[in-house]
Amino acid sequence: MKHKILITGGAGYLGSILVPHLLSLNYAVTVLDNFLFRQASLLDCCSHPDFAVIRGDCRDPELMRRLLAGHDSIIPLAALVGAPICQQDQFAASSTNRDAILMLLRLASRQQQILVPITNSGYGIGEHDKLCTEESPLRPLSLYGRLKVEAEEALLQRDNSVSLRLATVFGISPRMRLDLLVNDFVYRAINDSAIVIFEGKFKRNFIHVRDVARAFAHVLENFQEMKNNAYNVGLSEANLSKLELCKVIQRHLPKFVFLESEIGEDPDKRDYIVSNEKIERSGFQAKYSLDQGIQELIKGYQVIRNNQYGNV
Repeated sequence: MKHKILITGGAGYLGSILVPHLLSLNYAVTVLDNFLFRQASLLDCCSHPDFAVIRGDCRDPELMRRLLAGHDSIIPLAALVGAPICQQDQFAASSTNRDAILMLLRLASRQQQILVPITNSGYGIGEHDKLCTEESPLRPLSLYGRLKVEAEEALLQRDNSVSLRLATVFGISPRMRLDLLVNDFVYRAINDSAIVIFEGKFKRNFIHVRDVARAFAHVLENFQEMKNNAYNVGLSEANLSKLELCKVIQRHLPKFVFLESEIGEDPDKRDYIVSNEKIERSGFQAKYSLDQGIQELIKGYQVIRNNQYGNV
């Protein structure tokens, strides 16, 4: 019998990479998605005999109860991702990012494995030059971060669960997002050749979208050893400030000009660096560098020429 996985929000930015990756590893995958952004990102999976897709809402208890039956693992990706979109629609953010997870925890059997993507933005503002580990205090600054932290708190009180605290994701996906920091900066570098940065010394960690998919597969393959824990998932050499990120981009696009403004502020006040040692000790190692991701984005932006690809 094949291991069966239910993925909510599986047609989103991450799911559009994760689903075909899991199918290639011989898992059977069912996707539930409301196709909010009218994406057609999973069409290539439809010919796969172990793929199923349902249009629906992860907040519907009867639908979720019916879908949970027969699945070994659940990966709830469905979420409003990012501080701006959560602030725009606080009810949808709360009901999807937190309440749907709490409902899932009530409906799932104790034998079913649950793997939830959280966010390392929960660290908020870290201590200067001190890496945030999974033991560091969580001090989220945005509604998005608070909801994810609350979901994780409930999750880790349950057996057979894993939380992945994802760094800021970058890279090309069939359901593209231009509003993520690396993706946004590279898009601006290509199309505007310049950017003005606010509070350019604020740091965060980054991770390629394909490495996030690999991290989920790694947890599935090593679940018994890894369960009941939270893990930071990031690229260890990519704890960078916005100014440092711009310098990396400039190596690939020499005409790119960036300036830091002394007036104004960034509404996203996150500033921290992250240790990924815990998941690396389990055997996972990020494979895709920031330079590889930038090169991939440069090629992808020859195809993408408008800003319909975003969450805001």
